[in-house]
Amino acid sequence: MGVAQTGGADGFYGCEDALVLTPADVEQQFARFVEANEARLMRALVGAFGSEVGREATRDALAYAWEHWGRVSSMKNAVGYLFRVGQSRSRSYRRERVWFPEVPPEDLPDVDPRLPEALRELSHMQRSAVVLLFVEELAEREVAEALGVSRASVRKHAERGLAKLRRALGVTDVE
Repeated sequence: MGVAQTGGADGFYGCEDALVLTPADVEQQFARFVEANEARLMRALVGAFGSEVGREATRDALAYAWEHWGRVSSMKNAVGYLFRVGQSRSRSYRRERVWFPEVPPEDLPDVDPRLPEALRELSHMQRSAVVLLFVEELAEREVAEALGVSRASVRKHAERGLAKLRRALGVTDVE
């Protein structure tokens, strides 16, 4: 889909091969994308880099998406691509990485209170694979694209991460 930054008197141009959108149409399209995907992208980046860095990386990734919307809007896995953008942008942040913000245990009734610390102990790749596969429920292929590794590598990082989590939490029976 092509995107025009200028329009005629009626604000809409068509051509044989592509629909050309007005600036207002582009803004609406981007706003719908953000509404549908911002929370998912933020959960993935917070899961990988901690609350503060993950939130900043999400803002940076969405700013990048707006600046390059013509290209990003046509991507098959735009959220995975923006995860990589956020990952790259997070390198410049020099803050302590904490996986969960301090949340009282009673506010996390379905989560073992030892889970945040156990997740902190995983390597970055293990934590990212576990969060993207099992929290965000992305397909293995999407996680591989987002992390820039093979599907086999994603499987291995997830297996090792889950094994470490099971040991840390004392889980022996997995259904």
